[in-house]
Amino acid sequence: MPISEKIIGFNRQLEFTNPLPDGIRIMNPYAENPHALEISSRFYRKFYGDDQPRRMIMGINPGRFGAGVTGIPFTDTRRLKEKLGMEIPGLSTYEPSSVFVYEFIEAFGGVEAFYGRYYISAVCPLGFVKVNEKGRDVNYNYYDSRELTDACSDFIVESLETQLRFGMDTDICFCLGNNQNYKFLHKLNEKKGYFGRIVPLEHPRYIMQYKIKQKEEFVKKFVELLL
Repeated sequence: MPISEKIIGFNRQLEFTNPLPDGIRIMNPYAENPHALEISSRFYRKFYGDDQPRRMIMGINPGRFGAGVTGIPFTDTRRLKEKLGMEIPGLSTYEPSSVFVYEFIEAFGGVEAFYGRYYISAVCPLGFVKVNEKGRDVNYNYYDSRELTDACSDFIVESLETQLRFGMDTDICFCLGNNQNYKFLHKLNEKKGYFGRIVPLEHPRYIMQYKIKQKEEFVKKFVELLL
Protein backbone atom coordinates (compact mmCIF):
# COMPACT_ATOMS: atom_id res chain seq x y z
CA MET A 1 0.00 0.00 0.00
CA PRO A 2 1.44 3.42 -0.92
CA ILE A 3 2.08 5.94 1.84
CA SER A 4 -0.65 8.15 0.41
CA GLU A 5 -3.41 5.71 1.32
CA LYS A 6 -2.04 5.26 4.84
CA ILE A 7 -2.02 9.04 5.39
CA ILE A 8 -5.53 9.45 3.96
CA GLY A 9 -6.84 6.65 6.15
CA PHE A 10 -5.21 8.22 9.17
CA ASN A 11 -6.74 11.62 8.44
CA ARG A 12 -10.17 10.11 7.83
CA GLN A 13 -10.28 8.36 11.21
CA LEU A 14 -8.84 11.19 13.32
CA GLU A 15 -11.07 11.79 16.31
CA PHE A 16 -10.49 13.44 19.66
CA THR A 17 -12.82 12.21 22.39
CA ASN A 18 -11.19 13.31 25.66
CA PRO A 19 -12.81 16.10 27.70
CA LEU A 20 -11.29 19.52 26.99
CA PRO A 21 -10.71 22.43 29.38
CA ASP A 22 -13.48 25.01 29.54
CA GLY A 23 -13.46 27.45 26.63
CA ILE A 24 -11.42 25.19 24.32
CA ARG A 25 -12.83 23.27 21.38
CA ILE A 26 -11.26 20.87 18.93
CA MET A 27 -10.71 21.78 15.28
CA ASN A 28 -10.89 18.75 13.00
CA PRO A 29 -10.81 19.88 9.35
CA TYR A 30 -11.35 16.36 8.01
CA ALA A 31 -14.66 16.06 9.88
CA GLU A 32 -15.80 19.70 9.83
CA ASN A 33 -14.72 20.94 6.41
CA PRO A 34 -16.29 19.17 3.41
CA HIS A 35 -13.35 20.16 1.19
CA ALA A 36 -10.43 19.24 3.46
CA LEU A 37 -10.46 15.47 3.16
CA GLU A 38 -11.12 15.57 -0.59
CA ILE A 39 -8.44 18.12 -1.46
CA SER A 40 -5.84 16.69 0.93
CA SER A 41 -6.45 13.20 -0.46
CA ARG A 42 -5.73 14.52 -3.96
CA PHE A 43 -2.55 16.09 -2.62
CA TYR A 44 -1.29 12.94 -0.94
CA ARG A 45 -2.09 10.74 -3.93
CA LYS A 46 -0.20 13.17 -6.16
CA PHE A 47 2.96 13.43 -4.05
CA TYR A 48 2.98 10.31 -1.85
CA GLY A 49 1.73 7.58 -4.15
CA ASP A 50 4.74 5.34 -3.48
CA ASP A 51 6.35 3.45 -0.61
CA GLN A 52 9.54 5.49 -0.24
CA PRO A 53 10.40 6.52 3.36
CA ARG A 54 10.18 10.21 4.22
CA ARG A 55 11.74 12.20 7.02
CA MET A 56 9.24 13.90 9.27
CA ILE A 57 8.85 17.62 9.94
CA MET A 58 6.66 18.24 12.96
CA GLY A 59 4.72 21.44 13.48
CA ILE A 60 2.56 22.27 16.51
CA ASN A 61 -1.07 21.75 15.48
CA PRO A 62 -3.14 22.82 12.45
CA GLY A 63 -3.93 26.52 12.06
CA ARG A 64 -7.37 27.88 11.19
CA PHE A 65 -6.40 29.32 7.79
CA GLY A 66 -3.95 26.67 6.62
CA ALA A 67 -4.47 22.98 7.36
CA GLY A 68 -7.70 23.89 9.14
CA VAL A 69 -9.13 24.66 5.71
CA THR A 70 -7.15 22.57 3.21
CA GLY A 71 -6.22 19.60 5.42
CA ILE A 72 -2.62 20.00 4.21
CA PRO A 73 -0.08 21.22 6.79
CA PHE A 74 1.12 24.81 6.28
CA THR A 75 -0.92 25.16 3.11
CA ASP A 76 -3.47 27.95 2.76
CA THR A 77 -5.76 28.15 -0.26
CA ARG A 78 -3.47 30.61 -2.06
CA ARG A 79 -0.48 28.27 -1.93
CA LEU A 80 -2.84 25.39 -2.72
CA LYS A 81 -3.67 27.01 -6.04
CA GLU A 82 -0.36 28.72 -6.87
CA LYS A 83 2.06 25.98 -5.83
CA LEU A 84 0.07 22.75 -5.93
CA GLY A 85 -2.31 23.44 -8.80
CA MET A 86 -5.43 22.64 -6.77
CA GLU A 87 -8.34 24.81 -5.78
CA ILE A 88 -11.27 25.04 -3.38
CA PRO A 89 -13.81 27.05 -5.38
CA GLY A 90 -15.04 30.25 -3.79
CA LEU A 91 -12.64 30.12 -0.86
CA SER A 92 -9.53 32.21 -0.21
CA THR A 93 -7.41 32.00 2.95
CA TYR A 94 -4.04 33.45 3.85
CA GLU A 95 -1.64 32.04 6.43
CA PRO A 96 1.75 33.77 6.88
CA SER A 97 3.39 30.47 7.85
CA SER A 98 2.34 29.02 4.51
CA VAL A 99 4.15 31.81 2.69
CA PHE A 100 7.44 30.97 4.38
CA VAL A 101 7.07 27.20 4.04
CA TYR A 102 6.49 27.36 0.30
CA GLU A 103 9.37 29.80 -0.16
CA PHE A 104 11.79 27.34 1.38
CA ILE A 105 10.17 24.45 -0.52
CA GLU A 106 10.81 26.39 -3.73
CA ALA A 107 14.42 27.03 -2.68
CA PHE A 108 14.74 23.33 -1.81
CA GLY A 109 13.96 22.40 -5.40
CA GLY A 110 10.20 22.59 -5.67
CA VAL A 111 7.22 20.67 -4.40
CA GLU A 112 8.01 17.35 -6.09
CA ALA A 113 11.57 17.28 -4.79
CA PHE A 114 10.53 18.33 -1.29
CA TYR A 115 7.51 16.12 -0.78
CA GLY A 116 9.42 13.22 -2.28
CA ARG A 117 11.71 13.35 0.75
CA TYR A 118 9.65 14.91 3.55
CA TYR A 119 6.32 14.46 5.26
CA ILE A 120 5.01 17.41 7.26
CA SER A 121 2.74 16.67 10.18
CA ALA A 122 2.16 18.13 13.64
CA VAL A 123 2.86 16.98 17.16
CA CYS A 124 -0.89 17.22 17.68
CA PRO A 125 -2.53 16.49 14.29
CA LEU A 126 -5.77 18.23 15.25
CA GLY A 127 -6.04 21.89 16.20
CA PHE A 128 -7.66 23.79 19.04
CA VAL A 129 -9.61 27.03 19.16
CA LYS A 130 -10.34 29.40 22.02
CA VAL A 131 -12.75 32.31 22.10
CA ASN A 132 -10.86 35.49 23.06
CA GLU A 133 -12.10 38.48 25.04
CA LYS A 134 -13.51 40.00 21.85
CA GLY A 135 -15.59 36.92 21.16
CA ARG A 136 -13.43 35.78 18.25
CA ASP A 137 -11.98 32.34 17.61
CA VAL A 138 -8.19 32.22 17.91
CA ASN A 139 -5.71 29.38 17.52
CA TYR A 140 -4.75 27.65 20.75
CA ASN A 141 -1.69 25.42 20.98
CA TYR A 142 -1.69 22.04 22.68
CA TYR A 143 0.96 23.31 25.13
CA ASP A 144 -0.71 26.62 26.01
CA SER A 145 -2.09 25.17 29.23
CA ARG A 146 -1.11 22.21 31.35
CA GLU A 147 -4.74 21.05 31.36
CA LEU A 148 -4.86 20.87 27.58
CA THR A 149 -1.47 19.18 27.32
CA ASP A 150 -2.59 16.53 29.78
CA ALA A 151 -5.89 16.07 27.93
CA CYS A 152 -4.25 15.39 24.58
CA SER A 153 -1.00 13.61 25.53
CA ASP A 154 -2.33 10.10 24.90
CA PHE A 155 -3.83 11.24 21.59
CA ILE A 156 -0.47 12.75 20.57
CA VAL A 157 1.42 9.54 21.36
CA GLU A 158 -1.09 7.32 19.57
CA SER A 159 -1.16 9.58 16.50
CA LEU A 160 2.62 9.81 16.23
CA GLU A 161 3.10 6.08 16.59
CA THR A 162 0.49 5.46 13.90
CA GLN A 163 2.29 7.79 11.48
CA LEU A 164 5.67 6.22 12.19
CA ARG A 165 4.21 2.91 11.03
CA PHE A 166 3.68 4.44 7.58
CA GLY A 167 7.36 3.67 7.00
CA MET A 168 9.01 6.94 8.00
CA ASP A 169 12.76 7.54 8.09
CA THR A 170 13.42 7.89 11.81
CA ASP A 171 17.11 8.77 11.86
CA ILE A 172 16.25 12.46 12.22
CA CYS A 173 13.15 14.59 12.76
CA PHE A 174 12.84 18.34 12.30
CA CYS A 175 10.70 20.22 14.79
CA LEU A 176 9.10 23.54 13.81
CA GLY A 177 9.02 25.54 17.00
CA ASN A 178 12.28 25.58 18.94
CA ASN A 179 10.80 26.38 22.33
CA GLN A 180 7.71 24.69 23.81
CA ASN A 181 7.03 22.40 20.85
CA TYR A 182 10.62 21.18 20.78
CA LYS A 183 10.74 20.71 24.55
CA PHE A 184 7.63 18.55 24.49
CA LEU A 185 8.72 16.46 21.50
CA HIS A 186 12.28 16.09 22.78
CA LYS A 187 11.07 14.90 26.18
CA LEU A 188 8.69 12.45 24.53
CA ASN A 189 11.47 11.16 22.28
CA GLU A 190 13.82 10.66 25.24
CA LYS A 191 11.16 8.47 26.80
CA LYS A 192 10.01 6.59 23.69
CA GLY A 193 13.05 6.64 21.38
CA TYR A 194 11.12 7.39 18.19
CA PHE A 195 13.91 9.27 16.39
CA GLY A 196 17.70 9.15 16.37
CA ARG A 197 17.70 12.89 16.97
CA ILE A 198 15.41 15.88 16.73
CA VAL A 199 16.58 19.15 15.21
CA PRO A 200 14.70 22.26 16.37
CA LEU A 201 13.90 25.00 13.87
CA GLU A 202 12.23 28.36 14.24
CA HIS A 203 8.52 28.20 13.63
CA PRO A 204 7.46 29.84 10.34
CA ARG A 205 4.88 31.96 12.16
CA TYR A 206 7.60 33.37 14.43
CA ILE A 207 9.79 34.17 11.44
CA MET A 208 7.00 35.92 9.56
CA GLN A 209 5.85 37.87 12.60
CA TYR A 210 9.11 38.84 14.26
CA LYS A 211 11.98 38.17 11.83
CA ILE A 212 10.52 39.13 8.48
CA LYS A 213 13.60 41.18 7.52
CA GLN A 214 15.73 38.06 7.97
CA LYS A 215 13.34 35.79 6.09
CA GLU A 216 15.78 34.97 3.30
CA GLU A 217 18.42 34.01 5.85
CA PHE A 218 15.98 31.57 7.46
CA VAL A 219 15.03 30.14 4.06
CA LYS A 220 18.71 29.47 3.40
CA LYS A 221 19.16 27.93 6.85
CA PHE A 222 16.21 25.59 6.40
CA VAL A 223 17.34 24.46 2.98
CA GLU A 224 20.91 23.81 4.11
CA LEU A 225 19.71 21.69 7.03
CA LEU A 226 17.12 19.72 5.08
CA LEU A 227 19.10 18.98 1.92
